[in-house]
Order: sequence, then structure tokens, then C-alpha cells
Amino acid sequence: MEENTTTKDSLAKKHGFTESDFEQIKAIGIPLDKIEGELLLYKLGIPKITLERPATINDGIVKLSNEDFQSYSDYFDAKKDRLKLKKFVPASGAASRMFKFLSEFLNDFDHENETINAYINRKRDKNLPTFLAGIEKFPFYDEVKAKLKSLHENYYKMETHEKSYHFIKTMLASEHFDFANKPKGVLDFHKYKTEIVTPVEEHLNECAYYASSNSVSHLHFTVSDHHENLFETIIEKVKQKIEDKTKTKVHISYSHQDKRTDTIAVTPNNEPFRSENGQLVFRPGGHGALINNLNDLEADILFIKNIDNVIQNHIQEITLYKKALAGLLLDLQQQIFKILRAVENNTILENDIPDIIVFMKQKLNIDVLEDFYKYTIENKIAFIKDKLNRPIRVCGMVKNEGEPGGGPFWVRSYQGNVSLQIVESSQVETNNIEQAQILAKATHFNPVDLVCATKNYQGDKFDLIKFIDHSTGFIVQKNNKGKDLKGYELPGLWNGAMAKWITVFVEVPLVTFNPVKTVNDLLKPAHQPQYGN
Repeated sequence: MEENTTTKDSLAKKHGFTESDFEQIKAIGIPLDKIEGELLLYKLGIPKITLERPATINDGIVKLSNEDFQSYSDYFDAKKDRLKLKKFVPASGAASRMFKFLSEFLNDFDHENETINAYINRKRDKNLPTFLAGIEKFPFYDEVKAKLKSLHENYYKMETHEKSYHFIKTMLASEHFDFANKPKGVLDFHKYKTEIVTPVEEHLNECAYYASSNSVSHLHFTVSDHHENLFETIIEKVKQKIEDKTKTKVHISYSHQDKRTDTIAVTPNNEPFRSENGQLVFRPGGHGALINNLNDLEADILFIKNIDNVIQNHIQEITLYKKALAGLLLDLQQQIFKILRAVENNTILENDIPDIIVFMKQKLNIDVLEDFYKYTIENKIAFIKDKLNRPIRVCGMVKNEGEPGGGPFWVRSYQGNVSLQIVESSQVETNNIEQAQILAKATHFNPVDLVCATKNYQGDKFDLIKFIDHSTGFIVQKNNKGKDLKGYELPGLWNGAMAKWITVFVEVPLVTFNPVKTVNDLLKPAHQPQYGN
């Protein structure tokens, strides 16, 4: 209580917090020392990470043969019925970015005085021509067109550019489809012969292929509390059909991003940012906040995949790679657990240690400093236990084809240790020529294709919060109703939030990575019907 009073006094004195502010903070449930720490971060800044080199094939990224993939997949199949499997899908984000270029078109297009072609030339817009050329191929085309015809009696007399304008307007209008404000997971993504399906339904379907044991699967979505009913409506409609088709019982659960993980916003001068009514402004802490949600889940193996990375075709091929990553994880986990049990039973001898260190360095990418060899045997064993008694993740990596986003790198900590990390460009000091060059040499990209084990060798859950590198959050520049502000985002879920996990990267083919970042991605072959669907 004394510490809380001291923090309260400090916030009032240094930053002008009022009783009304403290009541607002208490209602959200954010600890005062967390807010004070964030305000200090804004003032001091967050040091960028230090890239050592990109992770490449045979230097941080494992390349498996087709036979290896099949072998690990078979190994997983042989073991899975003794395990509880769960798929974890972050799905809370709205689809605003997916339709950004269309929203910009509606805001900036002079409907009375210019044609769409004139707008495209004026803005040098490359996305709108692609959208219009493929408009009939979108899974939602027929439904939007039907609505358009009901709204406009003269629909068939309209010029093509006029139809296109009203089509886009109807798609995004809040009183009609409101696509940009809905979560991606509930939008129409794929058109089959007899039905149109959403990512939610595709994820349910995928579960039966690789995330089920004993004909039971567990699927967990993180959603916004005000969107949960949209997910429930879809699942209620399709769940029985999918269970009957796949002969798999799918248990669905949801969680929300904890408001207590929201972070305080500040002005460009690092003073608390206030809304028009004088209240403090708090922002969601980014996907790194979901480590709390992951920490609450009970499972032996967790598959993590983004909501928009679903596929209409090649499901069997995707399944092979997913199961292989899980099989490799189980194989490594078995070896790790064997060592940890030997540590517990005091059966490790001095001459066992070199082989253990080789395994740690070559198979688990664990950095062992030269000083290790000067340790006493007790300290060597303590080091081994500390490094091995951690959550494990095996992450698929695809070849870099210029997609924006994170990639695999060797990173040097301020203590001198080198570890494998998934790094976002925003974490790197790109003004530093050497660091920018290392960033540019990335050969692979992070598709968010993770298989995780979060229990220790005794079968108890790890507290995942203990394995976060809290120094890897980042400050972002944002805008609130025309006013500039700075926000703090927590260490990303697969970045700093998992920084202290045992990490293994495996190259997987591009067929496993089919995100829908913009609506035009739905025109790519992975999301279009093929003969036989």
C-alpha cells in the first residue's frame, strides 16, 4: 500500500495526475507502477536490438528433406493420441487495413467531377485497378451485387464506373456490409461449389487435419469482446457440419485482450496524452499482450497461426508440414526432458557434459560462452538446467520474397549472449548502416507458423511471463483526431514475448503462407477455387 501511495504521489507531482485520473486507472485495473514505468520508457527511449547476422540455412534455420518431413509427421501421428492439442488463433484485429486503399478511394474520389480512371492516374493507385479487374472473382461479389440492385432500381442502366463506385461504397458502408470495421475472421474468403466460407470455418476445418487427437480438437480464438457474437454465429452454423464431415469433435473457446495490458499514450513531449474531454488515453499493447492469454491455456502442444493465413487448396500438403514441425518439437523435447531428469537424479557425469553442450549448440541454437568451460561441474549442470528448462517453440520460416514483416536473426544481447529471435524492422536501428545491411540480407521471413510446448519435464505449465524480454517493446508514432501521440507496444507475441524460449527455425515451403493483408490477396491462386472444389 505504501509503495502504491508513493507511486501515486510521484505521478501526481511529475505528470499532473488528478484524482479523476486515478479513478479512471482504477476502473481499468492498470497498476500504477506499470504506468510510471511506461512514462519513464518514453523519456529514456527503448534501445534498439543489435543484429549479429541473419539466420540462414545451416546457420539457425534447419532445412529438412521430403523424407525428413514425412518421418517427423509420422512420429507426431504416433505420439499425438497421448497429448492434448490446441490451436491458438489471434483474431481480434479489424479488417481496416485490408480495405485501406478502398477507404482512401471513397474519401478522396471526386464522384461528381472525375472518373475512376482519372482518380487512378491522379493517385497513381496500383491496387484499385487490380481490385476492379478481378471484382467478379471475390467471394462476396454476388451478395454485394444483389444488395446494390435492391438499392438502385436503375442498376442495369448505370455505366461500369458508376457500378464500381457504388459497389465499393456499399461494401464499406456501416449501414450495409461494413467490411472494414469487422474482424477478418468473419469475412467471406473462399468460394466453393456450394458454399462461401470464412477464415473461422477454414480454421475449424484445419483442426481435424493436424490439431486433433483421439478425434478431439481444441480451437482457441482471441477476439474483441464486442465481436465475439459474430464468431459464435458462424460457428453455431457450421460446427456440426464440420464435425460430421471430419469425424472430429471441436471444442471452441475464446479470450479477450486484457485491458490491464493497455499502455498509456503520451504527447510528442512525453507528457500524458489527453482526449478532448481531458481523460488519459490508453491504447491496446499490441499482440504481445496475448502472451497472457496463451499463458492461461492448458495443452501439451499448441499450434499458433494467424486468422488470415488460411488456404482454399493444398490442405493435405499444409497438414504434412504442420505435423512435421510438431514431430520435430516432440523429438527435441524428449531429448531435453531426458537430460533434465538426469540432472534431477544427479546422474550426469563430467564426461557427459561435452555431448550435452554439442546438442544444445547444434540442435537448440543455445549460445555457450567460452567461460563455461572454466565452471565447476555444479555450475555447468546449473547452466544446463537453466537453459533447457524452458518453453520450446519450433517455427516455420519461408523464403523471403519481399513481404513486409519480421524475420529470423541472430541477436546479441547487451550481456554479450547471442540467440535466435524473430525480429521486426521497427526493432532495428535502420539509420545504422551496418544494422541496415544485416536487416537487408535476411533470406527468410516469419509467416507466424509456430508449434509450442509450454510444459516442463515434470508436466507442469511454465509461467510464460518469466520468459519475456521486457526490453524489446517499441514506441510507435500515432495520431488521435488530428493530434500526434506516441504509443508503447509490448514485446511482440512471437518476438520479445518469447525471447527466452528454446527456439528452432525450420524452412517450410511458400505454399504454407497465404496471408490476406489486402482484399486483393483473395485473388491469388491459394484463395481461388480450383477444379474439384
